[in-house]
Amino acid sequence: MAESTHSWLPSIPYPPAQEGRWSPVTSTLNWCEEDYYATIYSAEIVNTLTNLLFMYLAAQGIRGCLKNGHDGIFVVTFIGYLLVGSGSFLFHATLKCMFGPIQDPMQLVDELSMIYTTCLMCYATFSHGKSKLYSTVLAVSLVSLSLFITLYYHYLQDPTFHQNAYALLTATVVFRSMFVMEVNIRPKFKAKAAREVQRATAAGKAEQRRQDQRDKDILRQMWKLIGCGLSIFIGGFAIWTVDNEFCLTLRVWRRQIGLPWGILLEGHGWWHIMTGIGAYFYIQWGIWLRHCLNEKQDNYELHWPSLFSLPAVVRQQNKPSNGQVGSTTKDK
Repeated sequence: MAESTHSWLPSIPYPPAQEGRWSPVTSTLNWCEEDYYATIYSAEIVNTLTNLLFMYLAAQGIRGCLKNGHDGIFVVTFIGYLLVGSGSFLFHATLKCMFGPIQDPMQLVDELSMIYTTCLMCYATFSHGKSKLYSTVLAVSLVSLSLFITLYYHYLQDPTFHQNAYALLTATVVFRSMFVMEVNIRPKFKAKAAREVQRATAAGKAEQRRQDQRDKDILRQMWKLIGCGLSIFIGGFAIWTVDNEFCLTLRVWRRQIGLPWGILLEGHGWWHIMTGIGAYFYIQWGIWLRHCLNEKQDNYELHWPSLFSLPAVVRQQNKPSNGQVGSTTKDK
């Protein structure tokens, strides 16, 4: 297949791998992209540059949090997200161990910042509505867990341990968030006491119907957001797995196809892009869920024009009135 494609696609041959500015490669991990074939200043050029997406989305996320008054924990989360991209950028650019062959500090920043960012989201998910004591114990527990994972991973030097720890933390946070979302937003699961009081008058019944419809609409959008985010994330993981298992074949195909088309077969680069987008979706979901838990559904909305754009939780410009979401009153 690759040979027939090469015959009709205009391309240039892959340069040979060479010594680079940061040679020799001393990290404990080296991915499928060939080293220093494009420039002497980046060991893995595609794997390096795809991390710019993390930096861009982190900047957008931090700006959105400050502009729209989102909780401070999400600013810290986006800073952690930025560290993920920055650490990965430095790691793939150098593949260099600065303190001997035991472990690469840039590799640690690349991988462990994923754990730390997920722990921040874990705190945001489990601490809402809890007492100060509970939140303090949770924070100390998550810091201790992060420290244990860091030290044990440094001791083992086994990427499988890191991957399993990250997957377990992520699954815990995601499923907990789904449970909280359904219990606290879906009308039939919400506490009935306040709803019964509101239904005592005709106006209260109308307002309750409006809120119920609003919350159902929000849940539909949230599940759509979750579905897209998880699909992108899992798709990235699948591509990353193929990249690891069939690396030699992919390298042959890349050289047969030539540049720039061979870049499309850089699976680890796609992993960066797709997991970066999937994680961004999740943080936006977390922000929106927090506002809903704080009963601020009428103050915030999800701005997501299409499936091919990035979602963002923003303040509503038009506040609801006269029983209609987003309506405005006019003087007569």
